[in-house]
Amino acid sequence: MTTIAVTGASGFCGSHVATTAAARGADVLCLGRRPGPVGRHIPWDAAREVPDLSGADLVVHCAAAVGDPVPGSPAEAAMHAVNVDGTARLLAAAEGRPVVWVSSASVYAPGPGRSRIAEDHPVRGHLNAYGRTKAAGEALALAAGAVVLRPRAVYGAGDPHLVPRLLSRVRRGLLLLPGPSVRLSLTAVENLADACLTAAGWPPGAYNIADPAPYDRDEAIRTVLRAHGVRARIGHVPLAAAQAAAGAVQALARLRPHAEPPLTRYAVDQLAHSVVLDVSKAESRGWTAGHSLKDYPSAFRRAVPGVPPSSTV
Repeated sequence: MTTIAVTGASGFCGSHVATTAAARGADVLCLGRRPGPVGRHIPWDAAREVPDLSGADLVVHCAAAVGDPVPGSPAEAAMHAVNVDGTARLLAAAEGRPVVWVSSASVYAPGPGRSRIAEDHPVRGHLNAYGRTKAAGEALALAAGAVVLRPRAVYGAGDPHLVPRLLSRVRRGLLLLPGPSVRLSLTAVENLADACLTAAGWPPGAYNIADPAPYDRDEAIRTVLRAHGVRARIGHVPLAAAQAAAGAVQALARLRPHAEPPLTRYAVDQLAHSVVLDVSKAESRGWTAGHSLKDYPSAFRRAVPGVPPSSTV
């Protein structure tokens, strides 16, 4: 029986990887500060400690600090401690074991020109600490010979990030979005979990992971709102106005470095520009995305609504 160590197994993506691995007959070690949904809990604080990977045949690294913190804030330093320093400690502990490292499409350079992103798209110019630290962490993983997966906007049952943030933005039946609708890649958490467990035998390198086809932004959001029984119309704010507002909000946020700003340049960039991932490299290894947004009305109803968390798209 294969033993798979899953870091961040109590989180959204990690818990799906752990349960999928167990369902496929693997022995699962759940590394993190809290127990995972299956298997044996191995306590690990990614910001401070070297993980115990004894007995693991494969390591799937899902643990990450997420958010859009104020530059120079304690939250940014904490993010670096997990996403970069924690990665270095994990890779040292892996000692030659295959590692699948879950990155993010946020590592790609922002702005226009992302209508079809392959893995050789520039990794630079990040608009926030999340993109910078994920890029730095994955650079360590790539140098160590890991398989690096780059999903975009992971969604699904139990999502504590995208859906709660989206629902919190509806005001009096209106949801304002920057600019006209664009085409966007999204990644069902089941697609990511499947990729994590099949990628161990792939050649080292980076691989985009996303649903079978991109979505129209506004129609995808309407699908989510309908699944939650939320009636709202979508309005469009001119892109220049949205960018100016985000800049002003971020400038004011420096006065409160412990609070995450409600609007950022990164968020505007992610919603206002087409971001479509080319997944042909992963498909060439035999992987196919078996899930899409149309499968998830019930999953979205089960996602936990509430106050927007410290996370990013």
